[in-house]
Order: sequence, then structure tokens, then C-alpha cells
Amino acid sequence: MKRLNIVLLVVENNDYQAEQTISAKQAAHDCEIDLQVIPTEHDAVMQSQQVLKLLYSPAAIRPDGILFEPVGTPLNQPARIAASSGVGWVVLNREVDYLHDLRREFPTTPLFSITTNHEEVGRIQGEQIAHLLPHGGGVIYIHGPSDNKAAVRRATGMQATKPAKADVRVLKGLWTEESAYNAVGSWLKLNVAKDVTFGIVAAQNDAMALGARRAFQELTTGAERERWLSLPYIGCDGLPDTGQAYVRRGLLEATVVIPANAGQAIRELVNSKRTGQQPQECILTNASSFPPIISLKPHN
Repeated sequence: MKRLNIVLLVVENNDYQAEQTISAKQAAHDCEIDLQVIPTEHDAVMQSQQVLKLLYSPAAIRPDGILFEPVGTPLNQPARIAASSGVGWVVLNREVDYLHDLRREFPTTPLFSITTNHEEVGRIQGEQIAHLLPHGGGVIYIHGPSDNKAAVRRATGMQATKPAKADVRVLKGLWTEESAYNAVGSWLKLNVAKDVTFGIVAAQNDAMALGARRAFQELTTGAERERWLSLPYIGCDGLPDTGQAYVRRGLLEATVVIPANAGQAIRELVNSKRTGQQPQECILTNASSFPPIISLKPHN
């Protein structure tokens, strides 16, 4: 039997993406396939060009499957090229509408997505905010890229479950610690931090929560610095060695655990290639609060 060759495109800009690579390599080892991991920048054009380069490579070296997390559009047209060429196509951390029709048209090519329910991630974070700030107050909310559906859905879920009296002020980041650090730094310079009594700093991932905390630690002084650092900081991803470890060390008050899914995606793809059976169109993994929401203590 031909040894399968799978390509994972990964944007290596935070701990979650690093964990994706680790889980993918373990799955590749277990499934006895060849895995090529190609780092890309957070650039939609670059990602699209890389995918097309793979799809238009000679048949002898063309991959049997491509896994990627979209940084812009979900690459509808390259998906059709992959499907017609028999190249498995797996979209990570986003639900995409075009897969349904492609799967009917190309039933023998594995075409699916695997993601956490990002609106549920947001709802869990909103519930964390409600337990930490039962009487409401100001919330600094570090939002991911505006063109990222996961970020948009997390924000929607958070808004649905946060306290009605929570006043959310949104800052924009790019999933990285440094982007959140810069966003908070710019916000502090605007001198708008004095019109609301803030009670929590929430971010759409743990890296940005840490970046915000570091900004308040380094860019403020005296009583102001102590006040900012006394607030609870919460994030998402909740990996055992980072987000959960930050909670245990007291750097974060809570996180939302989002399991890395690249490994599971590879196992599903390989099984489909070997059996000829399509996986589910969209496979959902479960998110959870760490620590449990019931254990969180109010901060106001």
C-alpha cells in the first residue's frame, strides 16, 4: 500500500498552533504516514499561494491531503481543485459552507472540517465573566482578527452570556502576545482608561491575555499598575503546559480549554483514504472551562 503523504499548513504564532503541530506529528507517527509541516505567516495571499503550489505540483509528489486553518477566506476555489484531483481537504477551526456540495460532487475524496464550536467557547468565557463580575463592570476584551470567523463567533457567544451590566471595551489583536501588548499600549496612550472602572481583562486566547497583562505591568506604574495587575485575566486555548499552567501560577484566573484537533483530523483523513468512507462533514470537539466555572470567586 502506498505510504500517504499529508501536508499541514500552520501559522506558528502562538502556543495553540505549536500544539497543533505536536498533535499532528504524533498522529502521523501512529498512522505510519509522511507528514510535511509548512509554516506560513498570518497572510491570506501567502497561504493561498502555498496551497496552489502544492495542488499544481507533479502528480508524483502531490500530497494526498492538505490540512490548514484559514487566515482569510476558506479557499473555495483551491478546495475544488483539491477535490477533483483526489487530494484530501481538511479545514481546521472553521465551518465552511462549500464542503456540502463538493462532497456530493466528489464522494471519493475526503473533504471535511474539524473545529470547536467557537460560539460555545465565547459563551463559556461570558459565563466566566458573569461569575467573576456578578455585579457588572468594565471588561477589556482582546478580540482576534476581524476577518476570522472563530474570533467573531467567540465574541458573539461572550456577548450572549456576559452580565447585562458588563461594559465591554474591545481592543484588536492578531492571536499573538505581542499584538495584545501593542494594542493595550496604544489604548493606554489615548487616556481613555479612566472613564470606566474595569473589573476584568478577557482575551480570545491565552497568548493575548498574557500580552495584555505584560503591557499593564510594564507600561504603568505605582497604584495604577497595582490596580491593573490585581484584576482577573482570562483567556482561551487552555493547553496543559501553557494556559492551564498560567492559571495554576496565578497569571490567569481562568481559561477555556480548546483541544488541539490536527491530530484527530489526520486520523480521520487517513482512515478515509484507506477505507473510502467520508468522515462527517463537520466534526466538533468540546470546549470546557478551566477551572470549572462554579469554582470561580467573584471579584466585585
